[in-house]
Amino acid sequence: MTGPDPSSLIHDLLSGTAPFALIARDGTTVEVLTGDVVDVELLRDIPLTDATGTAREVLALVPFRQVRERGFVCHDDGAPLRCLVVDERVSLDRAETVASLPSSPIPLADAGFDIADEEYADIVRRVIADEIGRGEGANFVIRRDFVAGVDVDPRVAALTWFRALLEHEKGAYWTFAVVTEGHIAVGASPEAHVSAKAGIVTMNPISGTFRHPAGGATAETLAEFLRSTKETEELFMVVDEELKMMSAVCSDGGRITGPHLKVMSRLTHTEYMLRGRSDLDPRDILRETMFAPTVTGSPMQNACTVIARHETTPRGYYSGVAALFTPNGATEGPTHDLDAPILIRTAYLVDGRLRVPVGATLVRHSDPDGEVGETHGKAAGVLGAIGAIPRDVPAAPADADADPDAPVSERRPLAQDPAIAELLASRNDRLAPFWMNPQDPDGSGPFAGRTALVVDAEDRFTTMLAHQLRHLGLETRIVHWSEVTDADLDAADLVVSGPGPGDPRDDSPRMAAMRHVVGRRRAAGAPLLAVCLSHQILADSLGIDLRPLAQPHQGLQKSVDVFGEPASIGFYNTFTARVAPGDTRRGLTIGDGAVTTELVTDVAADTETGDVYALRGPGYASVQGHLESILSRDGMRTLERLIAHVL
Repeated sequence: MTGPDPSSLIHDLLSGTAPFALIARDGTTVEVLTGDVVDVELLRDIPLTDATGTAREVLALVPFRQVRERGFVCHDDGAPLRCLVVDERVSLDRAETVASLPSSPIPLADAGFDIADEEYADIVRRVIADEIGRGEGANFVIRRDFVAGVDVDPRVAALTWFRALLEHEKGAYWTFAVVTEGHIAVGASPEAHVSAKAGIVTMNPISGTFRHPAGGATAETLAEFLRSTKETEELFMVVDEELKMMSAVCSDGGRITGPHLKVMSRLTHTEYMLRGRSDLDPRDILRETMFAPTVTGSPMQNACTVIARHETTPRGYYSGVAALFTPNGATEGPTHDLDAPILIRTAYLVDGRLRVPVGATLVRHSDPDGEVGETHGKAAGVLGAIGAIPRDVPAAPADADADPDAPVSERRPLAQDPAIAELLASRNDRLAPFWMNPQDPDGSGPFAGRTALVVDAEDRFTTMLAHQLRHLGLETRIVHWSEVTDADLDAADLVVSGPGPGDPRDDSPRMAAMRHVVGRRRAAGAPLLAVCLSHQILADSLGIDLRPLAQPHQGLQKSVDVFGEPASIGFYNTFTARVAPGDTRRGLTIGDGAVTTELVTDVAADTETGDVYALRGPGYASVQGHLESILSRDGMRTLERLIAHVL
């Protein structure tokens, strides 16, 4: 035992009224946190010090509505940013704690999903057709809630479910119970959204859901899952989205390692680890990384808008985080470490009603019935783990010579199967080496001494672009489309007009602003690089037709010819500029009649469809794909070539 008697402490928690939290993170202990609850409005208000300036440990439940701090929309339910300011921390032996917790089953009444299967399938179809199909983003997570009545003392329910999770749910990053007045949260989150310790920031994107079949997973069934195009692209897209966040908070942009398997009791996921260096306040790191694309979608701002359109009720704490800020004793730099798992696989109990929110990630390949099944699987994972529904019984291994009575823990983990390991490793053959290797821009690249301005059109791929530009030596800053001035545009050696969601033919203020960026630089003959959405806007200004694709290219890797050099590039576009197949040069005459100039634009386009992949002319170039994406194996080389042309 590593602390006081668990039986006595658990009894006090059950019989008392004070708030508390139980957290299991290391496999051997349970941390018990007690203190006072303070509700605050903003992340910067989280009270990391007391009135004397002494550092305090704080556990914060951060609701989804905090996305408003980044200017994003949501259904605002007023869920508080709830802070447990820790007065006392106790570590208990895990096994002894489990034995001291209540174990009688908690009956549920009137249980079921708040949205019927058929209705949820219809929502999936609408999101694929109306959102992904019209260029609003690459993927979106739409939730539904499993709800039921609970007629048991909330503290008893919380500790009973916490015990059940410790006993029956393996592979969780955090297993926790947070008990405050009027609100219970109990969960086993598989995913560390963001952590910061000793200047190292870590993110852990997890995506793809393999529901273990009856009788347990086998190498064959897992291999079929790993070969799924939909599941693979889903993971790559969320890694791209979290790299955007890493590039915003880390000086070195972030490096990816993996992929790995995240094996839970009833589900298996695939995951990567992202790491980088940062000296930001952990509250600022948390703000810049709200929230994980695995539970929202991408690009993040539009994902919030799509969620608000298709979810009819607020999310509460679902897809937010539980953020533990722990004093680290530092006298310089950040004074607290941060550990923040995503609030998923969590049961909430308020006013006698149990709520288990679950969501499916919708991509262009999604099957509505399959996504319905995924939500059932995720809900069953939580409900089975807490004992609310019957738990699956692991079957004997398929090997006829194996001991049918051998405990599951003694069988070789599937991740160690050579075929599974090879399938996982082969995924990285498709990815950009730039993001797999250490990188720390030192200003000595080929364009050192030049300045670049990146105009953000509401897709934070611009943070990854800016990091790559700095790696090439450019002194780079990012300005939002609504804030960029003509003076900004005129002062930079290079302007990168960035990507963004939506239809480039729209007359929205954002599209008008991006047309102005492209038009002003072209009129001045000043170096311009246009990416994705801005590439389409440039093409339109050159008289090239814009059309929607028959099938969106969201998270699609293509090998294309870019002015005589093959390049493997990641695409995230729903619209395309299109010329007649074989049209490789486009002339444009400008002037007032007295003095005219003919500009000739080189066109890199698909030889069969005429879809334009890149353009270059006097002082300008553009690319439809995202050279900064992890899917762009040849992204850095192509970016350097295009910048060399325009400069």
